[in-house]
Amino acid sequence: MSIGYLVLIALIPILSVFLFLVILRWPAKWAMPISLAITVMTASFIWEVPTNQISAAAIKGVFTALEVGLIVFGALLLLNTLKESGAIHTIRSGFTDITADRRIQAIIICWLFGSFLEGAAGWGSPATIVAPLLVAIGFPAMGAVMVALMLQSTPVSYGAIGTPILIGVNTGLKDSGMVNQHLSETGIGFMDYIVQIGGQVAIFHGIVGVFIPLFISVMLTRFFGKNKSIKEGLAVWKFALFAGVAFTIPYALVANLLGPEFPSLIGGLVGMAIVIPAAKKGLFMPKQEWGFDEKKNWDADWVGNLKIKEEEPQQKVSTLGAWVPYLLVAVLLVVTRLPSLPFSSWLKAWDITLPHLFGTGITVSTEPLNIPGVVFIVVSIIAIFLYRMKLSEYSAAVKDSFKTVLSAMVALIFTVPLVQIFINSDVNAADFNSMPLVLAEGISQLFGDFYPLVAPLIGAIGAFVAGSNTISNMMFSLFQFGVGNTIGVSPGTIVSLQAVGGAAGNMICVHNVVAASAAAGLMGKEGKLIRRLLIPMFFYVIFAGTLGYVYLNGFGFNIGTMLLIILGGFIAAAIGKGIHFNKNSKDLDISA
Repeated sequence: MSIGYLVLIALIPILSVFLFLVILRWPAKWAMPISLAITVMTASFIWEVPTNQISAAAIKGVFTALEVGLIVFGALLLLNTLKESGAIHTIRSGFTDITADRRIQAIIICWLFGSFLEGAAGWGSPATIVAPLLVAIGFPAMGAVMVALMLQSTPVSYGAIGTPILIGVNTGLKDSGMVNQHLSETGIGFMDYIVQIGGQVAIFHGIVGVFIPLFISVMLTRFFGKNKSIKEGLAVWKFALFAGVAFTIPYALVANLLGPEFPSLIGGLVGMAIVIPAAKKGLFMPKQEWGFDEKKNWDADWVGNLKIKEEEPQQKVSTLGAWVPYLLVAVLLVVTRLPSLPFSSWLKAWDITLPHLFGTGITVSTEPLNIPGVVFIVVSIIAIFLYRMKLSEYSAAVKDSFKTVLSAMVALIFTVPLVQIFINSDVNAADFNSMPLVLAEGISQLFGDFYPLVAPLIGAIGAFVAGSNTISNMMFSLFQFGVGNTIGVSPGTIVSLQAVGGAAGNMICVHNVVAASAAAGLMGKEGKLIRRLLIPMFFYVIFAGTLGYVYLNGFGFNIGTMLLIILGGFIAAAIGKGIHFNKNSKDLDISA
């Protein structure tokens, strides 16, 4: 069978997800079971994957789904505990004291606080924390989930203390004769090469990522503003670019000077230390504040079932006291993941492992205590004593959280097994590569020497399918390295573009969307969210691919330079509209 036909068949599982979820707009709880059945049939009858391989992959997916469910439950439980204690009321008031502008609030909470959490935890957990927090301070649930998922881009390559680079790229390239030969010719050690790739990833991310805060603002005003205006989002261009630079400069410096462990974590911390005081002083702020329309005018699709009491709580909590649980989460996530401290090995000591499941090469392994959701649960218990809560209040928080998670698990329990069957289709009687590698090979043959332009797209497809930048890097790093060698460009740069695209793909991966939606109390709108998030995702991979092409081929009369000029003109025109709007703006309606 030709590579063209194989690519079309390998696309069937992905296209089925897009058809049911994105085009037909079915809820994930309906779309994913049918897509799973289609994937099983494709694997069984075309790829001829043995039944035991499919079963083992599906069970591995169920374990991963349960891990994601624990993260969602922990994030919800923490939020509901703060809600019952009255601390959320203080947090909401605190952000209003900084500014009532919802665009600025979204940038601070998503881009800076969320990036810090990503650097500490990974696993998609920042969106599950940030989305319900935004709902708690007055955002519509769908808007909260959308902007929370947009943070799952620039910081993701260094999530969980650098795991996508140190584990993902490392595992993908390790013990390859092709890689070892390249390293011997260049005279660089393997781990030094991995760190070097990590530094280059940060530079590509740093250039593209500067514009993500502005994208957050524009997406918010376009889809959730009273006037559905792009210009109202662009009006915050000075503050958005300031926030972008405040994160990406320390982020890129840390990646290139210290290594892949701490760029997102330190970038988020430094960014918050710079941007929040600046916001309080009114620096770079737009002329007019912006807010949502009155809640009674919100579309029904925007609203979830997460209810936040707006009246004054009986118990007043100080600003510092209200933030202590989130600060504890951040500290505990860091100290339990630093390899130089003993806590990480303690938590990993208890693991559940099912080796060679059903006689296959698939091993199911989980470390329950090392899942970020456990930290969220522990901190929620500490909050009982911190706020002197009644057990009945905490019990209500547990009940509400469990109820929401159960609805999310219906989708997750089908989504992640689909992913694992797709990835593990390399064991088959048809003698084909795995479905993801067939897709990657087809795209590389189609683009030839122009391949750097689409290298990030391969990473994004991997992350969309696998739900993880780390897994995408494991799957495709060696393939990307080989393509770089074949077309005669730096293979390390192509691998860097893979890692950048893998991070951007996290914005649209189904189980991240399901998890963040569940945490915000929003179910059944996953397809609508993915359709909208395709906009920033494609911007990200096209921009990164263009930068990579120009870096490898230089400026000149080539497609990369032309695309870069077009993108630069697009960005300049957008900022120009923001400047013009600020000069001519009248009072905007502010509510909520």
